[in-house]
Amino acid sequence: MAIAATTAATAAASTPSGSALSSLSGNFQNFLTLLMTQLKNQDPTSPLDTNQFTSQLVQFSSVEQQIATNKSLGQLIDLTQGGQMLQSSAMVGRQVEVASSQLSLQDGSARVRFTAAADGPVSVAVYGASGAKLADGLVQAHAGSNDWTWNGRNGSGALMRDGAYTVAVSGSNPDGSSKALPFTVLGTATGVSQASGAIRLQVGGLAVNFGDVKSVADAPGR
Repeated sequence: MAIAATTAATAAASTPSGSALSSLSGNFQNFLTLLMTQLKNQDPTSPLDTNQFTSQLVQFSSVEQQIATNKSLGQLIDLTQGGQMLQSSAMVGRQVEVASSQLSLQDGSARVRFTAAADGPVSVAVYGASGAKLADGLVQAHAGSNDWTWNGRNGSGALMRDGAYTVAVSGSNPDGSSKALPFTVLGTATGVSQASGAIRLQVGGLAVNFGDVKSVADAPGR
């Protein structure tokens, strides 16, 4: 009996919560049936160890309660994420500023915001999925926050498809060497998605975690 109880508990703990709970309930009933049968047919000269049976009953009950608790927690998480998605949907259609190594080309336009320590030239480069440079620009930046807008065209003047593109921003050190500058990207929030238990904000073809959202504002014209 101890082996049967332990095996059932182990199997229940290693299977998905829904099927585990169902399996455990069935095994628990079988265990009780076997227990009652052994009690009815026990050898009077060698009575069953009631402490052992009590221990097995407690073990089964504990595992069943744990699975039920896990199921309830899963439902609570689903409800919480559903509420977060509903609240997050209020951001759709608004302009967002996010921390990302990619910009989102939307309707043939994308914007980057960077911070320069001092006045001077800053270069911005946009790369495709293959790593090839598609476009670049030189900005005469001033100390503080600066914006650069990409018109979506590559070096040959061809308009690129809307989507996510890698971007790099670099300035110059006093000795003339280049250095990467911190930047964010701006775009219009277009949706909210959930994948692998995480809720993400869609900015055109770019998906970002909500922790990377730095600001939210009304889209131009609203």
